[in-house]
Amino acid sequence: MVKKPESFTSNVLLIDDNDIDNFINERMVRGCRFADIVYVNTSTRSAIEFLRNLAANPAIGIEHFPTVIFLDINMPILDGFQFLEELEKYDAEFVRNLKVVMLTSSINPEDEEKARKSKLVADFLHKPLTEDSLNQLTKQLVS
Repeated sequence: MVKKPESFTSNVLLIDDNDIDNFINERMVRGCRFADIVYVNTSTRSAIEFLRNLAANPAIGIEHFPTVIFLDINMPILDGFQFLEELEKYDAEFVRNLKVVMLTSSINPEDEEKARKSKLVADFLHKPLTEDSLNQLTKQLVS
């Protein structure tokens, strides 16, 4: 029997208001064995609420908190940058091992520059995720 390769991380959160992008990116993350569990939120507000609930419930534990978040920039009501500001307010225990990857269709160099100023942002990628981008991201996050 062939043993399946281990996933890079246990929990990933995809945040994008486009259902098709979420579908494609979730399939890629699962297909490439990048994560065991993939949470999907279609708004930054629902993602914040989801993370607050995880952080507030000790019975669930930190092991269910995402270790990688793929975050779109251009979202209604609360954009990706505003989401980052909210995330930076979380208890250090929850965000210590968290890496945010801005996953966007934006070609504005100012967006990338602004994203890289956040201590939580590990990378800036263009949609959609590919096997190659996930492999390079894995190498980057491991080193």
